[in-house]
Amino acid sequence: MTEPAETRRKRLLHRARYRGFKEADLLIGGFAEASVAAMSEAELDAFEAILALNDHDIYALVLGAAAPPANVDIAMIARMRAFDASKRA
Repeated sequence: MTEPAETRRKRLLHRARYRGFKEADLLIGGFAEASVAAMSEAELDAFEAILALNDHDIYALVLGAAAPPANVDIAMIARMRAFDASKRA
């Protein structure tokens, strides 16, 4: 049985908001809140693959402190890097 798109979006949003340390919650969760609703299925796949990584690894990727591994969508990391969590209301 395939998961409905709206259920998947809610699940990914929840996973993005509760990463394990506050900075990641704000950065990754903030990006998800601003972006997940408009993502295509392929973009959701790419984002979900990123969320499967270790919290500190994701944070380092988004900050540009680490190079993305081969299995990570570079375009999605670029979108996450471009997101400015400080401009959230």
